[in-house]
Amino acid sequence: MHWGFPKRGPRTDPDRSSHRVSGKETLSTADEELLRTLYAEHAGALFHYVLRLTSGDWQWAEDVVQETLLRAWQHPAAFDPARGPARAWLCTVARHLVIDAHRARQARPTEVGGEALQRAAEQTPGEDQIEQALQSWAVADAVRSLSPDHRAVLLETYYRGRTMAEAAQVLGIPLGTVKSRTYYALHALRLALQERGIEP
Repeated sequence: MHWGFPKRGPRTDPDRSSHRVSGKETLSTADEELLRTLYAEHAGALFHYVLRLTSGDWQWAEDVVQETLLRAWQHPAAFDPARGPARAWLCTVARHLVIDAHRARQARPTEVGGEALQRAAEQTPGEDQIEQALQSWAVADAVRSLSPDHRAVLLETYYRGRTMAEAAQVLGIPLGTVKSRTYYALHALRLALQERGIEP
C-alpha cells in the first residue's frame, strides 16, 4: 500500500555532505539509515493514526507524517531507548502538529472588519477542548487495539460501572477470570496509550 510519501533512493552526489540544510549537516550515513528505519517501521502506523486525527484528510495527514519524520531527523537524540518507544515520540509530535494546525486555522477570522475582528477576539478557541478531542480519539483507537475479551471486561467494569461480580454475571465467566482479564486489559491499554504518545 502506498501512502503518497516520496521514496528516497541512495544519494548519488558525493559532495552533498558539504551542503547545509537549515543550519545542520545533511544526512550522514547513520542518520540516513535511522530515517529509513523510522520510515519503514513507523510511517504506515503513524499515517493511519494521523489520518484519524485529521478527520480523513489524506493530504494533511501526509504533510503531518512528513513533518514528523523531518523533526525526527532533526532530533535523533529523542530515539534513545531510555526515553521510551520511538513510536510514542512520533505520535506525540504528530498530535502536536495537528493541534497547532487546527489552532492556526481557527485563529484566522473569515471576515475582515472591526465587528468581525471583535467577535473573533471574544471567541478564543478552546485549547482544552481540542486536546481533549484528540486525546479521546487516541484512547478510542487504543481500546480498539485490545482483544475482544479485554474490551468486553473494560466495557463492563469501567464504562458501565459494574462491579467485578456483576461483570462476571453479565459476561458469563468466573469472577477470577474477570479480575485477571481486567488486570491484563489495563496493562495492554497502558502500553497502547504509550505507543500513541499518551501517558496514562
